[in-house]
Amino acid sequence: MMKALSVIELSQLYGMNRQSIYKRINKGDLSKNSDGKIDLSEAMRVFGEPSNKNNNVTTLQSTTVQKETEVDMLKQQVDILKKQLELAHEREVFQREQLEAKDNQIEAIQRLLEAPRTNITTFTNQKSNQDIVTDPRSEPEPKDDVLTTPVEIENKRIPVPEHVEQEPEKRGFWSRFFRPYD
Repeated sequence: MMKALSVIELSQLYGMNRQSIYKRINKGDLSKNSDGKIDLSEAMRVFGEPSNKNNNVTTLQSTTVQKETEVDMLKQQVDILKKQLELAHEREVFQREQLEAKDNQIEAIQRLLEAPRTNITTFTNQKSNQDIVTDPRSEPEPKDDVLTTPVEIENKRIPVPEHVEQEPEKRGFWSRFFRPYD
């Protein structure tokens, strides 16, 4: 805290009469504390550095207080910067984890795309196991070890399922209310 001086002490320090100090207070150039005293920093703002030789102790005290205040402000700024740096580091770690997860997903998709094509069945080659078991007419097709060309695949017909489920009987408006479970 800066040292607070009374009007008499201030007049002695600056070598001026009290009336001059009261005029500055009434003009609004200089302000008093709630206890009626004036801060030395406020007086220095209005009147400048005191030229009196007796104020060496006061000047040393005010300089020390100013330095301590600056050090405290710098410490606060350092703490704020440390917190910001920690938050930035946390964001960076999070983003790296997200990027690695996406890279893993991309690699998995690429592996699936590069999987051997022998396991993949097309619509032209599909025949369900149920059809083979229930349909006595079906005979297993001979498998060729020769690769087929795209032209041959295009000429193959797509099998149509033989059994089709019947659609439920359409119900009228009133039957929904009077026979809800039929």
